[in-house]
Amino acid sequence: MSDKLQLMREKIRILDEAAKAYYQENREIMPNIEYDRLYDELEALEKETGVVLSNSPTVHVGYELVSGLPKEEHEKPMLSLDKTKDAAALKDWLGDKVGMLSWKLDGLTIVLTYQDGKLNKAVTRGNGVVGEVVTNNAKVFANLPVSITYTGNLILRGEAVIRYSDFYKINQEIEEVEAKYKNPRNLCSGSVRQLNNKITAERNVRFFAFSVVKADAVDFGNSRISQLSWLESQGFDIAEYRRVDSENLEESVAWFAEHITDNDLPSDGLVLTFDDIAYGESLGATAKFPRDSIAFKWRDEIKETKLLEIEWSASRTGLINPIAIFEPVELEGTTVSRASVHNLSILEGLELGIGDTIGVYKANMIIPQISENLTRSGGLDIPEDCPVCSGGTEIRQKNGVKSLFCTNEECPAKHVKSFTHFVSRDAIGIDGLSEATIEKFISRGLIKEPADIFRIEKHKEEIVKMEGFGEKSYQNLIASIDKARKTNAVRLLYSLGIPTIGLSNAKTICKEFDYDWDRIQNAAAERLVQINGIGEIMANSYVTFFSDEKNRERIRDILQEVTFEIRKEAAVTDGFLNDLSFVITGTVEHFKNRNELKDTIEEKGGRVTDSVTSKTDYLINNDILSNSSKNKKAKELGVPIITENQMVEWLDKGIRPQ
Repeated sequence: MSDKLQLMREKIRILDEAAKAYYQENREIMPNIEYDRLYDELEALEKETGVVLSNSPTVHVGYELVSGLPKEEHEKPMLSLDKTKDAAALKDWLGDKVGMLSWKLDGLTIVLTYQDGKLNKAVTRGNGVVGEVVTNNAKVFANLPVSITYTGNLILRGEAVIRYSDFYKINQEIEEVEAKYKNPRNLCSGSVRQLNNKITAERNVRFFAFSVVKADAVDFGNSRISQLSWLESQGFDIAEYRRVDSENLEESVAWFAEHITDNDLPSDGLVLTFDDIAYGESLGATAKFPRDSIAFKWRDEIKETKLLEIEWSASRTGLINPIAIFEPVELEGTTVSRASVHNLSILEGLELGIGDTIGVYKANMIIPQISENLTRSGGLDIPEDCPVCSGGTEIRQKNGVKSLFCTNEECPAKHVKSFTHFVSRDAIGIDGLSEATIEKFISRGLIKEPADIFRIEKHKEEIVKMEGFGEKSYQNLIASIDKARKTNAVRLLYSLGIPTIGLSNAKTICKEFDYDWDRIQNAAAERLVQINGIGEIMANSYVTFFSDEKNRERIRDILQEVTFEIRKEAAVTDGFLNDLSFVITGTVEHFKNRNELKDTIEEKGGRVTDSVTSKTDYLINNDILSNSSKNKKAKELGVPIITENQMVEWLDKGIRPQ
């Protein structure tokens, strides 16, 4: 008995540690399947011994809250749901009753209170008894009505989520997260619990209502389904559901399973609730679970396969992630051959070794994961050199999790933004080469400097096998790269990302030196400051960049891959706007956007800069009387402020302003 109690204590310790990391710290230290396995083993031991320890997760609903947000006790405790992975057991649970079957959304549960038709309060589930007040954050959820037609006292529950499509987009832009967010649930939790709701708004959080706690004087006809219909009529989004009974329940479960890949909302299973409200409430609850609902978790399809290698993938934060490469297996209708291991702690916990027999599955039937290692040979070498730059690596530990990092500040993986700028529209201009794709190419060592992008064809075999790529995508990319080989001095200068040298300044400098690249890259600071719009700080930054031999070497490599076209700007020597400097601010009416007006002015020999200085000839602003900073600066310096209509008249008549 003592051995079993000790085993229970150890499982509780591991489960509590994993739950604390997941729910409080928005990080993941073990796969969900491993957590569920340990939980089930603990529950079985408790039944066998008849002992349930006070700190067991089988009787504790939530975890202590640690944040700067205000706390508030819920009017009714929010219990978690009992679960099953057996559709037949689900059918037995429902019996002869009618039920409502819907997606079990994987986000953050929120309780909303409306008074007099206005959103009055939003509180997270927290530990089930006490939650965090996030009212200001809820007001910026992408789809939440802050005013409704019902003016009585309304309390409802729902799930705040971030869609997969938004998750992938947002995750690409986050640089200050160790391994980026592992899943939409973690990102959503971090977004909803922000102290600054501007960040919440930028994350595109959405709310889906799933039940009414209180609605004064509203008759729902004793039906949960009617509750959802009423919530919809008030402007709330709800998760997709099916009305089920014993006849169509298993068929409905199968329907949801078929539509998992089409569902943009993160879901970790289904929820079955009795439609009869009074009957469900009459059943009461256990210490942890309500008896009117039950969760259905997908039975993970686990396949055994052989571990072939560990690929080490570097990211822009310097983090080097282990990726398991294994013999391809069919899972949930698709072929998978790789899965992220996330960090060194998980790698060591699985005791992975090349040739091991591992179990793999798809978390929530979508994301490939390793469930277990059957042979546990261990002995994997942790790389001492970065796979991208060959620089040194070091192991760092944070919050009990060990991770591998590249120590070289010049590592290309840390400069993804500069590569993204290099291929952007106004720079070299390579369509179809997104930041995410560039990051993949860099992490695999396919590109280490900008010129390598033009030599990507030698990696064709590897690229066409990459996730999201194929022969057609590859050919489209090559066509775009070949098109970009014909460029000009302005594009190249701007693409280098020289500090303070934007597109407008690049055009000005190139024009000053007649688009002669040798003169452009060897310009002295004394010569540069003579150009209207180029100051001393800008000139020094420019000269410092071109004085760095590493930069000049990168440029020489690029010049071997591109050819310069004859630019139409070179022919503009007598434009009637020659030597005049303009700044454009505010909205425009005669042009699609300010860039189109800017291009038109430059075609006539003029120059357009971003800020008003003593060298600015005219500020173009349709709101001449505004108190904008540029208007104030222009008035302070005596720079004339003109409307777009005035500029259009000069352009139409070819009149040079006096």
